[in-house]
Amino acid sequence: MGVFAPIREYVETLVHPSALGDALTAARHRAFIAPRLLGSMAALASFPLYLIARGAPSAIELIAFAWLVAPILIAYFLSRTGRYESAHTLSSLALIGLVTLVAASTGGVNSFAAVWLVVVPLEAALSASRRVVAAASIAALGAVAILLLLGATHLLPEAGGWKPMLAALGIVSATLYATGLALGAEALAHTSFRLLYSEEDRCRLLERSMTDVITRHGRDGAVLFVSPAAEVLFGVSTAALRGHGLFHRVHVADRPAYLTALGDAAALRESRTVEFRVRRECADAADRTIAQFVWVEMLCRPLAAETGGSSEARGEVVGVLRDVTRRKEHEEELERARAEAERANARKSRFLATMSHELRTPLNAVIGFSEMLINESALMLDQKRRGEYAVLINESGHHLLSVVNGILDISKIETDSFEITAEPFAPLEVVAGCCELVAGRAVETGVRLERLFNDQLPEMTADKRALQQILLNLLSNAIRFSDRGGKVVISARADAGAIVFTVEDNGIGISEEDLARVGEPYFQARSSYERRHAGTGLGLSIVKGLVRLHGGEFSIRSRVGEGTRVSVRLPLDCERARPKEGQMTFVRRLANSLAANPDFHAADHSATHEGPRSEMPVRKRA
Repeated sequence: MGVFAPIREYVETLVHPSALGDALTAARHRAFIAPRLLGSMAALASFPLYLIARGAPSAIELIAFAWLVAPILIAYFLSRTGRYESAHTLSSLALIGLVTLVAASTGGVNSFAAVWLVVVPLEAALSASRRVVAAASIAALGAVAILLLLGATHLLPEAGGWKPMLAALGIVSATLYATGLALGAEALAHTSFRLLYSEEDRCRLLERSMTDVITRHGRDGAVLFVSPAAEVLFGVSTAALRGHGLFHRVHVADRPAYLTALGDAAALRESRTVEFRVRRECADAADRTIAQFVWVEMLCRPLAAETGGSSEARGEVVGVLRDVTRRKEHEEELERARAEAERANARKSRFLATMSHELRTPLNAVIGFSEMLINESALMLDQKRRGEYAVLINESGHHLLSVVNGILDISKIETDSFEITAEPFAPLEVVAGCCELVAGRAVETGVRLERLFNDQLPEMTADKRALQQILLNLLSNAIRFSDRGGKVVISARADAGAIVFTVEDNGIGISEEDLARVGEPYFQARSSYERRHAGTGLGLSIVKGLVRLHGGEFSIRSRVGEGTRVSVRLPLDCERARPKEGQMTFVRRLANSLAANPDFHAADHSATHEGPRSEMPVRKRA
């Protein structure tokens, strides 16, 4: 192999660059160039030996040897131009010319060289071109016709003077040349099959390596071919998807879109993209087969438009399917985030509207009564009136302080900066203290306050100040939203390592529509401009945040016109139950959203009630 390596390398350099892109075309070029170049050179190299053995050559012999230069020139013509069919045509014409000249000089069609005309179409067949074969055959028949015409006009010498040995030599040489052509054709066929199998192996490797599924659909949408990647995407064998198996796995609601995309691609000869859900078979933890739907994206393209397919293939469609479930989930998350951003913007608007009401009234009182005190000499205010105005200013200031404290508390909860100071204490003392603080307000509004608990409640470890704020918020809301003559009941009971505090009223209640959103900061059941009761809407938001910081649970039930029942369950030891530092991110997310997810839990929604604050008495300005 080392001896022929330089020859192969040289022949390789003669292959035109345009043929190097296709292995089969390059092999055809090499099969054309190598035998003509090497055979002609070998024949020319043997010419001196022929002269020594033969002596002085005749004119015909000189022409024949000179004609051997033609294959070399034709080989270089192909090397320079890459025109394979033209080179084959020139080679056939050169061989026909040489054979015709020799046959005309040695007896016409009876010459030993005439048999070589049969070889010409066989050589042209190696070009794999019908045009070249037709041209070579016509040229060979024309040469035969010329020889017959010359023989009929007695312009050719008689063939009888030639020895039978020459006739046998012509037949043998033609047969050997035809054998060489047959071997060359077999080598090209072997190369073609090898390249074909290699290409098929590469295609199979790509099919198995690709995560995208490739399908081929007939005119009726039936699957004619599906790549092996479908077994991973659908969880079934490819045989189960052929025919209408894929269609039956498409979600019923998405089948029209699926069929429309295939139909448009086939009829309009245009690409179409469609997203739909398909059923996937998978195994659960118990190794049982379950079905789930996943989102896929399919790109449909007409087959003939891409591959130049035959008329039988027209109307067929090639599809590329890709799993886009994660992308769809991401889009849904973005949509939820957009909706949450819109809700946050709405909450901001509600906050501004609510704060304008809550701050304007006490500020007007502070400014108005302070101006009266400034101008007391002009207004001739007596001591009693000045004291009354000072009380109103003080109450308005406390009201403003209560509003600001509520905003600061909810901000601390949302940013995880609200500090819980746990200490052991008796919960009944806190309940009793809270009842005493709101008792005056209950009497003023005509609401009866009842207590339902015994003296057997165990001691608990929690933030005493936070529990007091929770209960005060719940009691104040219940009293505020109860009509005169109503009743508010507070109860406390021990329950499996926790204490459940319940505040129930028979007031105005909350609608189901509003109940789904209560607990969001600054949200109130009625619009800020039409609400009957004052408040910032922060009370239950603060309650929910404090309960979560203690590791407790919050629930609310309400019906319009029947009242509201709020329950708070706090563990006896909040130090163990409250979220740890590693869980604060989760708590922060819950506090920021505050019931933004409607599927969290029905009991996780809060009401429009709000926490305690110093109520400013309704008095007329003097």
